[in-house]
Amino acid sequence: MRKYVITGVPGSGKSTQATMLARDLDLVQISVGDIFRWHVRQHTKIGAHVRRTMAAGKLVDDDLVESIVRERLQLHDWNYGFIIDGFPRSRDQAEFFLESYDIDAVIDLRLPEEEVRRRVLARRICTGCGRDYNLVTEPPATENSCDACGGELVTRADDTEAALTTRLREYHEKTAPVLEIFRRKTPVVAIDTRPDEITVQQEIRARLGLPDYPDRAGSVRRNRA
Repeated sequence: MRKYVITGVPGSGKSTQATMLARDLDLVQISVGDIFRWHVRQHTKIGAHVRRTMAAGKLVDDDLVESIVRERLQLHDWNYGFIIDGFPRSRDQAEFFLESYDIDAVIDLRLPEEEVRRRVLARRICTGCGRDYNLVTEPPATENSCDACGGELVTRADDTEAALTTRLREYHEKTAPVLEIFRRKTPVVAIDTRPDEITVQQEIRARLGLPDYPDRAGSVRRNRA
């Protein structure tokens, strides 16, 4: 059984790399961001709170994040392990997590700030099915229209200049120090995510001693981050 945490600045490709690992190694992928976006689309009370928080570029409060992650992990559907994307983001969350789970490794995705801005501000999401796009790396076939369902593509609420600046500041202030907590108990591997997604995935696997990635054309969208 393998258990991994994947972390990194906005736009560094966390979801893409987590998906590639999960599909090939039969891991359950747990994305805190995806769970919150589902609540936003369903107009739940949690969704309303998350929408306001994300629009301001802030991190969702620890208690809510911990309850979401705890509830998800208690399903125990991860027979071969899991990879968590977007958690933990603070010292309190890291300490809560390490009390219950032994992690094999933390994957820390690195990306220069200028590239973060280029990638993040080009992201779009379908209002119909929630599919992600990127106007720079993988635009839709028809401008402003989802390839899958034809829905309208819009900018995510947290992908504005002001919100991104706040998120980057909070990341460096709150999330980056979490790595020091993990280093006391588990390996932390830093990965440069400027190359293409396959190269990044192969580097992750080499650093973790995992089998090479079987290159499956079109298996993962390049814009998800």
